[in-house]
Amino acid sequence: MNLELNKKQFRRLLDMVYIGNWILNSTRGDQRFRDYDEVESLLFGKAAVEGMPSLAELYQGEIVPSRAFVEGGIHEAIMEYENNVFFDILAEDLARRDMDDVPIDESNYAELASRIDAYISEFEEHGTDNILVDIDTP
Repeated sequence: MNLELNKKQFRRLLDMVYIGNWILNSTRGDQRFRDYDEVESLLFGKAAVEGMPSLAELYQGEIVPSRAFVEGGIHEAIMEYENNVFFDILAEDLARRDMDDVPIDESNYAELASRIDAYISEFEEHGTDNILVDIDTP
């Protein structure tokens, strides 16, 4: 297979491959999806050949994204995504809880959406500062 990319497009592809592999494998420990690691290694290996040697390095016999790449801001993008997803999931979970986890259909979807929007507004204004958990102490 041949894929024609200019340098900027290839650089963006490296970002996407790294982000995708991070999402798939960062929490898997020894049970990583090795085929995704292989694709990442293949593409970062190509970076050195394409005039971007600072983006890849050899680690334990494998080509991996370099420390410079990893520390260059890519994790800020991942963290921003994770923060947004966290609040979206939390808002939906709390809204469903408030509705006693009833199945959602067209008769109650507007209520769910309204509750989600209310939680999202709260999180945008206060983050998690107003979330409290009552803990019974013995």
